[in-house]
Amino acid sequence: MLSKGSFRKDVTAARMASSSLNLHHLDDPHLKGNPVFQLITEINSQLALFRDLLIHIGTSRDCPELREKIRKLRRMCVDACRNTAQHLLPQIRSAVAEGIPVDNPHLILVFYMCQLFLRELAKCSRLVQLIPMDMSGYFENRAGPSNLGNVISQILLCKTIAPDFNQEEICSIAKDSQELSRLLSEMQEFLPTQDANSGK
Repeated sequence: MLSKGSFRKDVTAARMASSSLNLHHLDDPHLKGNPVFQLITEINSQLALFRDLLIHIGTSRDCPELREKIRKLRRMCVDACRNTAQHLLPQIRSAVAEGIPVDNPHLILVFYMCQLFLRELAKCSRLVQLIPMDMSGYFENRAGPSNLGNVISQILLCKTIAPDFNQEEICSIAKDSQELSRLLSEMQEFLPTQDANSGK
């Protein structure tokens, strides 16, 4: 079982020692004082923790609680990436439409973090397929990651169907990967040539 104390240690370790991208070189006060940079820093911490938790899949620390933490953190990180990109892109599109040259360091950071996150999602999907977890006891009195399909099936078949956590995770990760790929394509349009080429 993954204790609360153990999980807090994971958070601390991820934030202090396992940062996904090294942001410490960005000493520009304008960057640090920008609310978007705070969002980027939070995404970086979430992504570092996500990578750290994936390491424990298949080890003695693997358990239903760990899988659920990974699922929730994955969704949080996807939402944060989407919201941050949606905050940046309209401003950049407007600047481009007015003929203003765009060199946005925030967009570059979000782009690279989304790239990294997309690779971690591929790893997560493979791990769920190779090392499935029995979540029947954990979700005995709760809904699975996405319960709509089960509810419809129960109505049509007049019987209870246990959610397949692992299969739903694989499908959910695939949808998240598609969304990240779409965001990357949108952001890539406004990146400097060198950074845009690195995403290909």
